[in-house]
Amino acid sequence: MQFVIRLAITLVVIVIFAQVGRRLPSLGGLLATMPLTSVIVLVWLNADGPGDYELLARYAQGAFWGIIPSLIFFAVVYLCFRRQMAFPLVLSAGFGAWLVGAAVHQWLLK
Repeated sequence: MQFVIRLAITLVVIVIFAQVGRRLPSLGGLLATMPLTSVIVLVWLNADGPGDYELLARYAQGAFWGIIPSLIFFAVVYLCFRRQMAFPLVLSAGFGAWLVGAAVHQWLLK
């Protein structure tokens, strides 16, 4: 039951951000990338293991350095959309760039 409640809260946040993004795309993008999603994860991690500061610190470190692959994703997506490329191709290129960045991210944080 606790998992279902967590899932519902997380989905509500995502749906609200998507609705805001429809009306105000820049604000929707800002909200979607704000630390709120990371805060939700930190709350869930802390609820599962209160006082496990090493886990929380490692998560925060991964999130901090994970911003770089995310920036790469959005840069590629933005450039592809500016060139009016097809949506599936844009997502594939963005995800591919993110995947390379994420692999480097994981390799560097080992």
